[in-house]
Amino acid sequence: MNKITFAIAGMGSRGNAYASKLILVPDKAEIRAAADPRRERLIDANSYLKLPEDRLFPDIASMLEAPRLSDVMIIATQDAFHKDHAIAAMEKGYDLILEKPIAAKIEDAAEILRVSEKLGRRVLVCHVLRYTPFYRAIKNVIDAGTIGRIETIEAMEGIGYYHLMHSYVRGNWHRMETSSPIVVAKCCHDMDIFYWLTGEKCKKLSSFGSLDFYRKENAPEGSAERCTDCRIEGCPFNAVDYYTSHVTGDFAGIVTLNPTPERLREVLKTSDYGRCVFKMDNDVADHQVVSMLLENGTTVGFQLNGFAAKDERSIRILGTKGEIRGRFRDNAFMLWPFGKDPETVDVLKAMEKIGYNNVGGHGGGDFGLIHDALLYFMDAEFDRTSVTELKDSIESHYIAFAAEESRAKEGALIDMASYRARF
Repeated sequence: MNKITFAIAGMGSRGNAYASKLILVPDKAEIRAAADPRRERLIDANSYLKLPEDRLFPDIASMLEAPRLSDVMIIATQDAFHKDHAIAAMEKGYDLILEKPIAAKIEDAAEILRVSEKLGRRVLVCHVLRYTPFYRAIKNVIDAGTIGRIETIEAMEGIGYYHLMHSYVRGNWHRMETSSPIVVAKCCHDMDIFYWLTGEKCKKLSSFGSLDFYRKENAPEGSAERCTDCRIEGCPFNAVDYYTSHVTGDFAGIVTLNPTPERLREVLKTSDYGRCVFKMDNDVADHQVVSMLLENGTTVGFQLNGFAAKDERSIRILGTKGEIRGRFRDNAFMLWPFGKDPETVDVLKAMEKIGYNNVGGHGGGDFGLIHDALLYFMDAEFDRTSVTELKDSIESHYIAFAAEESRAKEGALIDMASYRARF
């Protein structure tokens, strides 16, 4: 079996996540090039990539100027650049693994799909939740007919307050004009799960939400513009306190490479990550609800909020023969067929038979994506239940972008057939 070769555009959190999984299977995958405008991150990643200097590029444009370097390019750059980067890579001859969201605008996502179909390029979207043992096991129960026809799904993505303030108040996704709405950037995963579990497209939806809390008028009296200068004691949003007490966490490593408390304090004096959360220029919602009617009559109620004590996804699926209740981080869910006692399904044990495990990142989703992507690009025979091809994955983006349009219009009802037809 031939190896699949890869070039990686963007060696931030996501690019490194996929690279670290690819190097676990050297008999099936080989990374041949990497690009990132931040030289220090490129050099840090190369401590394990072991690439020659001429395969380290300062940006994706430079990498694309070279002769085609691999079979597949992983696009793990910022949302706003996905359209240009994906199309240029496909025109160069690369198949793609494309980080979600597909693009920062729905018309750009649709254009990427058109180009991929015109050129015959294969594109997988990184909807990693499909590949997790948790959601795969739930999908298996649904497909077996155990709970009958799905009538209603209730789901919530509780974004930990620390996650919201890092990514969506101070971080790369804090303004829609330079990234994408939070319901797209964070929750296109969830919209994809609803579509995947039911096999049904959305017929109509409406959405409400706002940026309610992280605003200037809610700043504590006497607070400074920067946490490094602030004298307010006990503020849970203080950047210095948070990052220096979570030095080994993922977010501190995004603030600065190889973080230490001393280095973090210095960086927080000048970067957005050190600014007061109430005095940023953020404009994405901090809470939002979406109500959906699917084409077969199933209803879905989804809530996102940035006020959870810890990151948590929960789901309740009610069918004509029983229900499922679960929390993603538990790696278990309750299955309750009507007329029987409920049982707890241990997700990891349930998935052992098909070779899945919980190797890091998104509850095993990062590993699962790479596992299936390699088989997909090898044209191997395997269970393709989770495969997230672009032509399928774009449905989640139609739903998420339509939800944001509805929210902006104070809950206006969106007819999805008409919405899709616009693009």
